Amino acid sequence: MNARTQHFVDIVLVLIQKDLKVRYKNTIFGYLWSVGHPLAFALVFYIAFKVVIKIQVEEYVLFLITGLFPWQWFSNSISASPMVFLGNAPIIKKLNFPRNLIPFALVFQDMIHFIFSLPVVALFLFIYNKNPYITWLWGVPILLFFQFMMTYGFALIISSTNLFFRDLERLTQITLTLLFYFTPVIYPETMIPPGFHDLVQLNPLACFVIVWRNLLMEGYINWFYLSISGLYGFVFVILGYFTYKKLSWRFAEVL
Repeated sequence: MNARTQHFVDIVLVLIQKDLKVRYKNTIFGYLWSVGHPLAFALVFYIAFKVVIKIQVEEYVLFLITGLFPWQWFSNSISASPMVFLGNAPIIKKLNFPRNLIPFALVFQDMIHFIFSLPVVALFLFIYNKNPYITWLWGVPILLFFQFMMTYGFALIISSTNLFFRDLERLTQITLTLLFYFTPVIYPETMIPPGFHDLVQLNPLACFVIVWRNLLMEGYINWFYLSISGLYGFVFVILGYFTYKKLSWRFAEVL
C-alpha cells in the first residue's frame, strides 16, 4: 500500500470513528440499537400481517428480517446522505482530501452494521431448525460489493445535489417511504400481480432484497436478479461519481 492510498484509508477510518462517536454518544446499548431497530419493525409487521391479516408466508419472522436488514443498510445511508457534506463542512474546509470519501465512509460504516446483523439471521435460522449455508461464503461478499456500489452511487448523487437543491432532503425521505412499500420487504414478490412482475426489475432495491432473502433463507442464488443487481451497482456508482465530479468544484460556494 503506497503512501497516498494509506492516507485515504486513514481519512476513511477517522470519518467512520467520528460518525460512530456521534451516533452512539451517551447511549448504553450502542451497536444493539442498529439491530434492535429492524427487529422492532419486524415485530410490528409480524403482528400486523401474520397475526391480524394472516399473510400466508412460512417462517415469516425470518422472512422479514432477511428483507429488513439489507433495506436498513440502504435506508440509513440514503437518509443521512443529504446532509453528509454539510455536516462535515468544518473538516472539508480545513483538510485537503477527496470529498467523495465522506459519503464513502458513511455507506461503509452502515455496511459494517449490516454485516454485524448476519449473526442475528443465523440465530433465527437455528430457531427454525436451519443452519447458515455454505453459499454465504461467496454469495455474501458479492452482494455486499454490489449493494455497496449502488448505495454509494445514490449517496454521491444525493449528497452532491442537495448542496444546491436543499428540498432534496425532504424528497429523499418521501421517496424512501414510498420505495419501502414498493419493495418486497414485508411481502413476497410472488404476491405481486403477474402483470406487474416486469416492474420489479426496475426497482433496484427489489432485486437486492430478493437475492439477499434467497441467499440467507435458502442458500440459493437467483442469478437473474443477481446480474441485475450487479448492473445497478455499476451504473449508479458511475452516475454518482459523474455527478460528484460535475458539482464538486462548486462546493466552496455553498459550504
